[in-house]
Amino acid sequence: MPIKIKCAHILVEKQSESLLIAERLKKGEKFGKLAKELSIDSGSAKKDGNLGYFTKGMMIKQFEKVAFKLQIGEISEPVKTEFGYHIIKRFT
Repeated sequence: MPIKIKCAHILVEKQSESLLIAERLKKGEKFGKLAKELSIDSGSAKKDGNLGYFTKGMMIKQFEKVAFKLQIGEISEPVKTEFGYHIIKRFT
């Protein structure tokens, strides 16, 4: 049976934006609050960036590669994809 994980993300257009968000997270700001305020993925932003559960093959490769390596509760550095820059948080 494929492994399912649950993640949230914050998606922005520019690397500079993603780096500023990463710094804010390191200083203790809440992931969900920043997702609601800043993510350009309006669907997940409404849900604190929550993408729900997914298995390998459901997301684009660059995103998946990082998401599946994260430990539960860990937040990634910015990940560049064709959609912009993602900061990913793994829940399960």
